[in-house]
Amino acid sequence: MSSKSSLGLPTVDFSNTNIKQGTPEWKLVKFQVQKATQDFGCFKALFKVPRDLLEAVNEAMEDVFDLPSETKQRYVSEKPFEGYTGPSPLVPLMESVFIGCPDIYESLQSVTKVLWPEGNQEFSQAIHSYSKHLMELAETIRRMIIESLELEKYWEEHINSAYYALKMMKYKEPQSTERTEGLRTHADPQMLSILYQYGIDGFELQTKDGEWINVEFSQDSFIVIVGESLHAWTNCRLPSPYHRVMMTGDKARFSASFAIFPKEGYVIKAAEELVDEDHPLVLKPFDFFEYLKLLSLEVVNINESPLRVYFGA
Repeated sequence: MSSKSSLGLPTVDFSNTNIKQGTPEWKLVKFQVQKATQDFGCFKALFKVPRDLLEAVNEAMEDVFDLPSETKQRYVSEKPFEGYTGPSPLVPLMESVFIGCPDIYESLQSVTKVLWPEGNQEFSQAIHSYSKHLMELAETIRRMIIESLELEKYWEEHINSAYYALKMMKYKEPQSTERTEGLRTHADPQMLSILYQYGIDGFELQTKDGEWINVEFSQDSFIVIVGESLHAWTNCRLPSPYHRVMMTGDKARFSASFAIFPKEGYVIKAAEELVDEDHPLVLKPFDFFEYLKLLSLEVVNINESPLRVYFGA
């Protein structure tokens, strides 16, 4: 199916330094976030990260994926989808490196030492500093969403039940003039993702009416995506959109997804204030990490919603 340009995708500007909680600027941006997440479950965010830091992140992604395969394969995890994941028959163009808690320097250093036993301070510093900037944006967006739903009483629970992660991805050049699938259609299981792209475009989003739009990145732009966990917590008031990567040509694509995950053992359940006669419960409570394990089995048809298959009320 062909796709259209991203002209209809909302853009929200977070670059104004006066966006402080309770100010008119905050209220205006909060309204824009509310409308974008309700209508699309996704929007383009303008947020200033120093240009030299983004260049350092670009170099860090190139460095990690340039490592020999046997080196990357040393980075393993018992948790689903974490560590290094190489290309597979289902996703032949993509490889990824998932780092938990990149905002904690000691945690990041332990990963760096696996990949570079002799150390790589530039990599650690770039990823740590970048993660700190994205944490600021993520917490602003999450607070605005909770305020717009009038559910401020859950703020502390949301903060205490979350951890941050960074997933870096490289999509090998398809060497084809035909549109080639770099990443198949899916929804993100986490709470919220903030996507950064380096290189060529290729990210596509499916709207609520089933239309695919090609999302174009620009300088200082990130794509914010509502994940399935937030979708479930809002009793499906906020959509978690399907998206994919489609590529052509002879250039590689790099991206980094900074995400908010529920901590291990946390049970996702719809806020009781969002369940009523007009909005009956859609999904039963579920353990987030158990859901990740189910997703790793890949037994659900791609045209079905895994959440509804496993946990439909």
